[in-house]
Order: sequence, then C-alpha cells, then structure tokens
Amino acid sequence: MGLLRKLVLSVVSDKTAAAMEADSRSWILTCPACGYEISIWDLGGIRYKATGNQRTYMKCRKCGKRGWHRTIKRA
Repeated sequence: MGLLRKLVLSVVSDKTAAAMEADSRSWILTCPACGYEISIWDLGGIRYKATGNQRTYMKCRKCGKRGWHRTIKRA
C-alpha cells in the first residue's frame, strides 16, 4: 500500500475508508497495447468521488510497453 494512501486511510472513518476502496476499485486502467486491466486501488492509488476519464502515461505491468492508459469507471 502506498504511503499517501496509508496516511489518508488512517485519518478517515472505517465507513469512509471502505467507500474509498470500493470507489477506487471501480476505476480501471486499460493498456492500449495488450488490453491488460488493473484497478486504481490495485496500483496503490485512491480515486474517490472522481469524475472524468483521464489518461495516464505509464508502463504496462503485463506487456512492459509504455503508453497512454485510459481510465474508465465500471459500475
């Protein structure tokens, strides 16, 4: 777990922490090269009450190629 995420979760209530985790798990990054998908939570991040579909330039954990990973919210 990332240091910032640990800090944030330590100062919020258990109910809010659970809501943050659930919301962050619904945000998925998709690799443009191989289609590999991973949630923001599994990457060590938090995306709580967010809007919009951002793009993040990063290296894919599966294929190793760098590219603009799309972020979408799954219901």
